[in-house]
Amino acid sequence: MFGENAKSVSESDVVFSSRIRLARNFKNYPFPFRMNEKQCREVIEKVKDTVFSTSYAAADSFRFYDISSMDPIERQAMVEKHLISPDLAAMQTLSGVIISKDENISIMINEEDHLRIQCLYRGMQLDRAWENCKRIDSMLEEKIDFAYDNSFGYLTCCPTNVGTGMRASVMLHLPALVMTGYIKGILDACSKLNVAVRGIYGEKSDASGNMFQISNQVTLGLTEEEIISSITNISSQIIQQERTLRSELYRQNSYRFEDRVFRSYGLISNARILSSEEAMKLLSDVRLGVDMGIIKDVDIDTLDEIMDITQPANLQKITGKALSAGERDIKRAEIIRDRLRHRPNT
Repeated sequence: MFGENAKSVSESDVVFSSRIRLARNFKNYPFPFRMNEKQCREVIEKVKDTVFSTSYAAADSFRFYDISSMDPIERQAMVEKHLISPDLAAMQTLSGVIISKDENISIMINEEDHLRIQCLYRGMQLDRAWENCKRIDSMLEEKIDFAYDNSFGYLTCCPTNVGTGMRASVMLHLPALVMTGYIKGILDACSKLNVAVRGIYGEKSDASGNMFQISNQVTLGLTEEEIISSITNISSQIIQQERTLRSELYRQNSYRFEDRVFRSYGLISNARILSSEEAMKLLSDVRLGVDMGIIKDVDIDTLDEIMDITQPANLQKITGKALSAGERDIKRAEIIRDRLRHRPNT
């Protein structure tokens, strides 16, 4: 999913990823849920023509995928890699996505809005994500007349996206806040600040593996820079609390702390059957051990790869066939054992 090493980006001990997403709509078309097949096709072709006629998409750096013709496993595999939303994966009408070769950029077509431009990077890189989203947005707006109101800003299907149409989010790994129970206070505080806290796959998903997505809830009346600054500041406070609690937990009982991470490491390295939920829980503990410098013979990049390829749909995709839940659990354990056995030297 990421084209860069974890060690090369800031805050990667707590921040899994940063994402900027822009919602845009064509001026003279109804929202996707009201469009007929002809209109859906016209929107797709206009976006494809615009993107692939520019130097930005040169050298086969982007590829179009017809979501409508993909099977459910292929769609879900993209959701698991955060390339498309669950809503786009569930679409029954004509829809598609344009994805960059490094998978940092995706342009979803005919989801809730005509366009969802997304830039996703490892660690705390909201500014970088915004710069790339802005570049793509400007490129598209040169040839596409977007629905825009001088008083309200960009018009979107959901009222909470009206304005800039921006969602800025960071994915945080917060095991210490969960262990101590302080996560509830964080959730309450974020709610009062109009900040949404969701699970690893966004709205209506669980915080699997102690991963929490922090994002703005409203865009109207705020500039893009103000939204990014707000999410950055709030995230920085949460990051500091998480780091403080990690150190405090280790100081209070280093043997228990180390036992937890090494026990999880031993189990995930040798298990023969692993459910997705259990694997995510164990990976969270191992990631914590690596970030704290306790586990030294495995790196974060290996853990990220494992997390990607052992989700249910991606597991079936790399295996090349549909698997029952029981078969997936066996294959998941096998792949994890293999990856950890052949990990690179650190």
